[in-house]
Amino acid sequence: MSEFDVELEVKKLKQQTSTIRKKQFYKSRLDRYQGELLTLHKAGATCAELQRFLRTKRIKVVHSTVWRWLDKHG
Repeated sequence: MSEFDVELEVKKLKQQTSTIRKKQFYKSRLDRYQGELLTLHKAGATCAELQRFLRTKRIKVVHSTVWRWLDKHG
């Protein structure tokens, strides 16, 4: 009977995990206005002001969504 190889089993399990786990990419509603949002933010607009700008474009988002989007793209 062969010995149990811990490192080999862990390697197999990690490989299975990486094939099972697939990243899902969702396009944000804010991506459509990426240029405007980044330009306004660089000009000094706050997240709340950007939220109001998006509201005029009929996009209703909360403050934290704008903050996270800026953190990711800015």
